[in-house]
Amino acid sequence: MEQPESESFTADVALKLKTYVYRLLDPRNGETFYIGKGQGNRVFSHIRGEENLEGDALDNKLKRIRQIRLDGFEVAHVIHRHGMDEKTAFEVEAALIDVYPGLCNVVAGTGSDDFGAAHAKEIIRRYSAEPAVFRHKALLINVNRTATETSLYNATRYAWKISKGRAEQAEVILATFQGLIVGAFVADAWLEATSANFRGREDVPGRFGFVGREAPDEIQTLYVGKRVPEEYGKRGAANPLKYTWKT
Repeated sequence: MEQPESESFTADVALKLKTYVYRLLDPRNGETFYIGKGQGNRVFSHIRGEENLEGDALDNKLKRIRQIRLDGFEVAHVIHRHGMDEKTAFEVEAALIDVYPGLCNVVAGTGSDDFGAAHAKEIIRRYSAEPAVFRHKALLINVNRTATETSLYNATRYAWKISKGRAEQAEVILATFQGLIVGAFVADAWLEATSANFRGREDVPGRFGFVGREAPDEIQTLYVGKRVPEEYGKRGAANPLKYTWKT
């Protein structure tokens, strides 16, 4: 008889695993929907984490786990690499997040914006670009690859955990991707991130978005295509927002 899948590691096994990177898979279609890093029984606690949460407390990963169970299945998992130190595990996790599209991970892998998957031409363009010289109070907003392929304006303007007062000080909002400035916008108003203020968008409590337009040509020329100077943010930082002025 086939033995049931283990739901925990013994202390001895956990010690030998050290830090590991794992994938959660949807058994209904074999799709990888989450990639994580941890020690001990982290992978199992993530799989079981859905049981004690309700309503708004469920993020996309936990909603996916709940639906899998409602359909009569159990979440599958793969320990992708183990026996690592913390630093190496961060790198492996980030590389895997780059490989699998449509993940439920809330943020990209550590360092993905700086060192993530890119065509050789993109890398050449990024590292050969001139650094921007900021002549305005600029709010830098990092967007992901999908955004650069669809509506850059919509991806840049919604929905951010930001001080409305500080956001309103920005003279220009610059969309950045992998260290390059790819768009420039001017905000006419910052509004609460609700469906009433942004038609077709879901409410995101405690966050804001802006209504605006593309910046004038002279501002576009100053910034778009230029490289973000390294002093405006630590490499690998998770916060997608950076300011070029001090409060």
